[in-house]
Formats: sequence, C-alpha cells, structure tokens
Amino acid sequence: MAIFDIQLPPGIAKALRLPQNSASRQQDRVLRKLLRKARFTKFGQKYRFDEILMAKNPNARFQELVPTYNYNRIYDEWWHLTLEGQQDVCWPKKIKYYALSSGTSESASKYIPITSDLLKGNRIVMIKQLLSLRNYTDIPVKSIGKGWLMLGGSTALQKESGYYAGDLSGITAKKVPFWFQRFYKPGKKIARERDWNKKLEDIVSKAKDWDIGFIVGVPAWIQMCMEMIIERYGVKNIHDIWPNLAFCVHGGVSFEPYKKGFEKLLGKPLTYIETYLASEGFIAYQDRQHAKGMRLVTNEHIFFEFVPFDHVNFDSAGDMISNPQALTIKDVEEGKDYAILLSTSAGAWRYLIGDTIKFVDKKRCEIVITGRTKHFLSLVGEHLSVDNMNKAVQMVGEELNVSIPEYTVIGEPYETFFCHRWYVACDDTVDKDLLCTKIDEKLKQLNDDYAVERKSALKEVFLEVLPEESFMEFMRVKGKVGGQHKFPRVLKGKMLEDWKKFLNQ
Repeated sequence: MAIFDIQLPPGIAKALRLPQNSASRQQDRVLRKLLRKARFTKFGQKYRFDEILMAKNPNARFQELVPTYNYNRIYDEWWHLTLEGQQDVCWPKKIKYYALSSGTSESASKYIPITSDLLKGNRIVMIKQLLSLRNYTDIPVKSIGKGWLMLGGSTALQKESGYYAGDLSGITAKKVPFWFQRFYKPGKKIARERDWNKKLEDIVSKAKDWDIGFIVGVPAWIQMCMEMIIERYGVKNIHDIWPNLAFCVHGGVSFEPYKKGFEKLLGKPLTYIETYLASEGFIAYQDRQHAKGMRLVTNEHIFFEFVPFDHVNFDSAGDMISNPQALTIKDVEEGKDYAILLSTSAGAWRYLIGDTIKFVDKKRCEIVITGRTKHFLSLVGEHLSVDNMNKAVQMVGEELNVSIPEYTVIGEPYETFFCHRWYVACDDTVDKDLLCTKIDEKLKQLNDDYAVERKSALKEVFLEVLPEESFMEFMRVKGKVGGQHKFPRVLKGKMLEDWKKFLNQ
C-alpha cells in the first residue's frame, strides 16, 4: 500500500501531462511541439522545420535534414550568436540565462542556453517526481512536509553583457516557485554565497535550527556536509540533528560507492531517490521504490534519440561519427549501451550530451546511466565502462567492509604493452595490493573483453590508495566544488595532466 494517495482532478492531470499512452506517441508529440515553436528561428528556417512538420514521417525527415551536434559544433555554428545578443537563433526570443558547465573532462566552461520554456518543463517534472512519492511504502509521511536542503550552486549569477551565467542548480534555486520557498533551505541569503566553503560553513551554523526531511545534491558534497555537521555539534549521527530526515535525492554519479560511507553517518535508514537533471534539461527520475532505474521523461520538453555506443558510431577517442545510426525510443533494446541525442526547449538540436545509458525496463522506460562517451577505457579492446568500474568497486567495498567514495582510473603505456592505474579514496585501513587484486578479479567477472585482454596486451593493473580529502582538494584547486561538480571516473587529456601535477606537488 502506498504511503499516501493523491487523486488529481482531471484538469491538473492533463496539465501535468502525466503518462497516459505509449512513450513513442508521447515523443512524437514532443518533437512536433518543439518544431512548431522553433520553426521561425534561424535554425528552423535553415533546416526546414515547416517541411518536417508536414512530412508523413516527421521523425525520419527530422533525422534526414538536421545534422547531429556536439557542443563545439553547435556553439561555433549557432550558440555563439545568442551570446552576442542575437535572438531567434535556435529558440524564439533572446537567451537571458546560461548554465556554465565544464562536465568532468574539460577545462573550458561551456555555455548551455537556459530558457523559460526549459525551466517550466523542469519544474513540471519536479512536481511529477514529488507526486510519485505516493508510489513509495514504509516511509514517514511527516517528513514530506519538512525542509528541503538543496546543496547547489550560487544563485548570485555572473552578469555578462546582456545575459546571466552560472550553475544550473543556482539558476533553478533563484527561480524557485513561491509555494516552495517555505520548504527551501538554506534560504536565499546563503544560496547567494559564491564561496562554496563559506556556504558550507553557513549551512553548518544554521543546521541545528532547521527541520530537514529531504537533502538534495551530488553525493560527495552531501556526505561532506553531513560529516561537518556531526563534527561541529559532537553528535553520533545526522539524525541527532535532523530526526525527520528521510529522503536523499541524488544524481550526477552512481550512488553505490558512497552508500557505505553514508550509512555510517545515519541513525536510521534513508530512502534514496535518483534523478537525472543535466544542464540541458531534466532527463529522468526514479518514480517508484526499488525501481531498476529512472523513468525517462518522454512527454514534456525533450525529444530523445539513441545512438548505439559501439565502434561503428564512435571512434577510439569516444567521438561520434558525423552520420551515426540514431534510434527513436520504440526501436531501442534493453541491456545495450546508447549515447543520448537531445532536442530541447532551449534550442539544443540532436545534441550529444555525452552520457551513455542503457534501458533496464523498456516498457516502463527505465534507464540507468552507464558512463560517458569520453569516460571509458579501451586501450587494447577491453571496453571497460564506468558502470563496470562502479560495480567492481561496490562489490569489493562490501567484501572487504571498506568505504570507497571516490576513485579514478587512467590507461597508459607499460613497457611494450599497456596498463590501468587506479587511484582510490579510502580512509579505512586496507591492503592496497589486496584491493587491486580484488578489483581486477571483479572486472574480469563483469567484462569478458577485459578478461581476455588481461591475458594479452593489458599487462598490469596498479592501484594507489589516497585519503578522500586528496580528491576533494583537487576539485577545490580546479574550482570545481559544490553544485553539480563530480570527480571524473576516467582521466584523460588536460585533467590527467593536472592530476599528475597535483599528485607530484
């Protein structure tokens, strides 16, 4: 039996566009809605959106006429015009807000357009997620009406020439609906603070005065905040301060590596709710207890295409070919890795977001994030995904009864062949050689290609154990603290160079 039952009036259910029919038909309507809204923009005129709308099969015609984009290409061809103040470029009117996003592998900030239509769609999805709590059981109802501590970016946005820029979580918090303000913590004053360390200190100082039911954010920063509160007030666990804390809403990275560390800070179990909110839009959310994955948002403000993540569509560096095979939702299969293309109500068109997912329940449109197109290791054909690594770390952590909240891996030449080098955060006492052997064994079990290559060209696996603080300090040095920033699971390019310099220092 559900913890509470909400009977929505038909008009509200229709306004929220709660799922009533197939995901494929919902996606058809979303694409048409996006095309109609943007048909008079410069992008819509060039790629003949009117013609696509009149086609017998708009989906197929859309793929024929509109090319695929990564960030660099769409910025160079289109989005730079919006930053220069032009309107009606890829979406109607002038873009007033941009989410600054550098992902987890690149140094330069990306400017992702944020429109009122996108924020409206995100808010509707957030309401749907809140309403989905009626599908949960055995959790305290009273916690639902308590405070929501949202550990996001600063709402004090950078004012540029004709627009504002900042973290998406900061933009979202700045525009929080009036009815939600009584629940919202840390409040407007603290939320404006740009210095993440100062913001954490302010939150810790106020923590004893709040009655928190939900805590929301990236797992690493949530854990750090709870540890600071426990230390400041000399209590045994976070529930000594917040007895009604019942929900942890998290996203951005796999939660499993953090779970053991979290549980040490609790006085009673939490209900964990996963979300998939990217700078480009609210993509998916967990809508029921013990779900296999997150439900894809198919009926709101994003049209999805799925590119099989294989050697046919991607090169060895993780770059997508110019004309990939792109499937719509009706043609995907469970258990296969796909890169996502988004078309959104902020003027992203067939845009490669860089994440890889797989469907774990196609009927329910439930997905899990398996990694990023750039964050995988395949030096010699081992095809090691972040999903494989997360599972191996989780299994070994449970077997050895240690907490491994962070890790990163690099691939590099070794003698005449190659090796993987792991850097693992663990504040528990652990034998690094045993840890290395165990992770290697689990990866062989999880990935046949890895097992084969460990007998040939992938000659060695090395592992170093570092304090968790080392990982956090590197993020501080890089200016990637708080909000949606998370440590990359695979290091390449400039980030790898900076990591090696950091370790040498």
